[in-house]
Order: sequence, then C-alpha cells, then structure tokens
Amino acid sequence: MELDIQCEEMSPSRWAELLTTMKSCKTIRLDDCNLSSTNCEDLSSIINTNPSLTELKLNNNELGDEGVEYLCKGLLTPSCSLQKLWLQNCNLTSASCETLRSVLSAQPSLTELHVGDNRLGTAGVKVLCQGIMNPSCKLQKLQLEYCELTADIVEALNAALQSKPTLKELSLSNNTLGDTAVKQLCQGLVEASCNLELLHLENCGITSNSCMEISAVLRNKSSLMDLSVGDNKIGDSGLALLCQGMMHPSCKIQKLWLWDCDLTSASCKDLSRLISTKETLTEISLIDNNLRDSGMEMLCQALKDPKSKLQELWVRECGLTTACCKAVSSALSTNKHLKVLHIGENKLGDAGVELLCEGLMHPNCNIQSLWLGNCDLTAGCCATLATAMATKQCLTELDLSYNPLDDEGIRKICEALRKPSCNVQQLILYDILWSSEVDDELRALEESKPEVKIIS
Repeated sequence: MELDIQCEEMSPSRWAELLTTMKSCKTIRLDDCNLSSTNCEDLSSIINTNPSLTELKLNNNELGDEGVEYLCKGLLTPSCSLQKLWLQNCNLTSASCETLRSVLSAQPSLTELHVGDNRLGTAGVKVLCQGIMNPSCKLQKLQLEYCELTADIVEALNAALQSKPTLKELSLSNNTLGDTAVKQLCQGLVEASCNLELLHLENCGITSNSCMEISAVLRNKSSLMDLSVGDNKIGDSGLALLCQGMMHPSCKIQKLWLWDCDLTSASCKDLSRLISTKETLTEISLIDNNLRDSGMEMLCQALKDPKSKLQELWVRECGLTTACCKAVSSALSTNKHLKVLHIGENKLGDAGVELLCEGLMHPNCNIQSLWLGNCDLTAGCCATLATAMATKQCLTELDLSYNPLDDEGIRKICEALRKPSCNVQQLILYDILWSSEVDDELRALEESKPEVKIIS
C-alpha cells in the first residue's frame, strides 16, 4: 500500500486517521504537510512497528533536529527495513548529523539519503561521512544540495567514496566548492572503487580550470551515466575538455546537463560531434546558452546522423530565431529517436513554427513533448499547430505559454483537441489572455475529454 499526500494541513483527527493507514504502508510520502517534531514521535512508532515500510518522504516540513532525533529512534530498531529517506528542507542543522550518522552506521537497509536544503554545513556532513564509512553502511544515493558546504568537505567525501563501492549517486549542487575542491573531488573519484552513475555539480563555482579533472572522471568511470554541471561558467574551452572525456570509448554518458554554462555557437562543433557519435547519449540540456542560429544548425546536422540516439534536447533561451527552424524541421523529419524538444523562449515566430510543423508531421518524427512557450507566436500559426496536433498521435504534451494567441488561436487549438485523432493529454497555456466564452469552452472540453489536462 502507498500513502502519497502533498500540501495538506494535518488536523488531529486527520492525522489519527492516517496513522491507522500507515501501519500497513510500504511507502509514505507527506511533503509540505506542515508536520513538526510531534508528528515524528508517531512516525517513529510506525517505523518500529511496520517492517514493510521501505520509503519515507517528509520534504518541506518543519521537523527540526528534534524531529529527526525521534525518527532515528525508530530507524535504529531491528525491525526497521527502511531503504529511502527524504528529509529535504526540514530545518535541520549539523546537530541532526550525529543522529543520522548512527543510523548510517547501524542500518544496512538504508540505501538512499536525501538531506538537501538543510543547513548541515561542512562540519555536519563530515559527521555523516563517518557513518558512510562504517562497513555496515550500504548507501547508494546521497543528496547534499544546498547544504552550505565549502571546499573543506572534500577530504571527508573522498574518504567516504574510497570506502564505499556501493555509492552510485552523489549530488553536491548549489554548494560553494570552487575549482580547487572539485579537482580534489574528481581525483578522489578516479581513485575510488565506487561505481558512480550520477554526479551533480550545478552551481558549484566551477570554471574551465577544473574541466580537465571532470573529463578524467568521464574517461575512467564507465559507470557514470548522468552528469550535471549547469549554472557554472565553464565556457567553450571547458566544454571542449569535457567532450574529450565523453568521446572516450569507455565513457557511457546518457544524460548531460549544461544549462547556463556560458557556451556559444563555438561549442556546438564539439557538441555536434558528441551527439552524432556517442550512441549512449539520450538527453542533453543547453538551456540559457548563447548558441544562436548557427550553433543550432550544427546541432541539427548532428541529429540527422544515423548514429545519433538523442531522445531529449533542451535549447530554451538560446538566442534562436526563425532562421534556424528549417534546420530543426529537417532534423525532426530525419531523427526517429527524438521524443522531447524544449525550444521555448526563442524568437521563432509564426513562420518558424510553421516550418517546425512540417518536420513534426513527417512520418519519421516521433516527438511526444514539444515546448514552445514565449516564442512570439500568434493566432496566425495555430491552424498549422492544430493540424499537427490532430494528425501526430505520438504528440501527448504541448506548451504554448506566454504567447499572445488570443481567442482566435485558442479556439483553433480547442478544435484540434476535440478530434478523436488528437492524442494530446497535457496542454500548457500559462499567461495567455482569453475571453470568458473561451474559458467556458476550455472547461467543457476538459469535461468531455477527462484524459486531457489543460494547465493555465
């Protein structure tokens, strides 16, 4: 049984009702439910008496250190079989880390610990690392985003990595590490016996200076499939170094996030080579980089290569215009693998989207999710979009937010949604003005087709 409740204020009677249900739940998720340390006393008892409970998710609740202390009493009982614990943004401090260290040292069932968005600090996470180094600890996933860590944490992390071959995922995003610390971390990762699959280092103060060391991790850890270094100023020179590691035959990268990395069209030559030759690569995010039309055209050429297996491409806010849309359309009509295209916040205009729709309606195109928010679109392109919606059954998600489509455009979209051949299940229409009559039409459409969700 699974209990999944979010954003609900818990009255005493409601909480008592849920406690009865929790006694037989395998999964309990109570994010944003205004829970406190008092609720944790009850949850500790549930952990102790429900051996089938394997996942507990309590994000965004004011549990505090006292609440975690109560939880850990249950977690330390022999009957506890918990595998996944989520305590993100729960108002924890370094004081909680000693208690959590005891759990990590004594509870081999625990494989995931998510404690991001808490002021644990470097001193607190050093204590956690002591628990990870215990032979009984079998941790596989550790999430430490927004934990106020500094460069001083790296020595303890490297020691934990060296002792823990089970560790597969490490997220350190949004901590002030800097190049020197990231270099040390990467050197430790290369030497460690762990089989890391995911490494997230977003907004960690990285520049091109540490990209050679990250590249070495990519070359030496064939297990690494998910790398995120977004929101770091690595630039074109840093990207070139990363691509050297990813092009190595032993690298099996699948997911690469490079959003807001100060990349320009100059990076697209390396990225194109990566997309066209790295058959393991299925997802790449280049959001908020100044790629421009010339860069996008290079990426599209790579997408047309038979070796490209890319399934998701995120190029939102990349300085694109109508001029690149013919190339994008050609890529859509050639690449059978691409399923998700986020190209919003670019000045494509009606003419650009008309070109995109030509590729979209090609039999080879298998796009499922298309994001065109804030693309300077008007009602003028909605007839073509409506045709694509009605004929392309693989298309299930469409975002047209922040475009002045007005009543005329929305009505054309609605006509497509009403057709039995249209398979769009989620239509996103944020910040678009329409009349009350059109609003009534949208609500009626949702009632007649309950499988369609219109988000506005």
